[in-house]
Amino acid sequence: MTAPKRPYFVRAMHEWLEDNHLTAYLMVDATHPDLVAPIQYAQDGRLVLAASYQATHALHIDNDSISFAARFGGVSQDVWIPMSALMGIYAKEEPEHGLFFDPNEYADVTPASQEEKPANKGGLRLVD
Repeated sequence: MTAPKRPYFVRAMHEWLEDNHLTAYLMVDATHPDLVAPIQYAQDGRLVLAASYQATHALHIDNDSISFAARFGGVSQDVWIPMSALMGIYAKEEPEHGLFFDPNEYADVTPASQEEKPANKGGLRLVD
């Protein structure tokens, strides 16, 4: 079985968006059981998150997940998105510049590790 293509396409698209001064937006399945994100902002089971370097802190995209910290309602929160929960990546300014993924791509894939997943203890902390 070959490795899923999604993480490779996400990294390439994110780099292209940044190089072209566009804001990367991630569309995420807010119902995914392993998602750590502010799901109170979800609509219709989907969560859209800005993932530009300006909107995030410590953005990391690997083969299993996307992680970063961002501010929601003025409060910093850790976000952890399993690749299988990612529905698409696109430009805020020009949504036609994007990639959307087959939800079945991860049907038979088990992530190698979830060690970096932050604990979901409410996820909110105050930052000076």
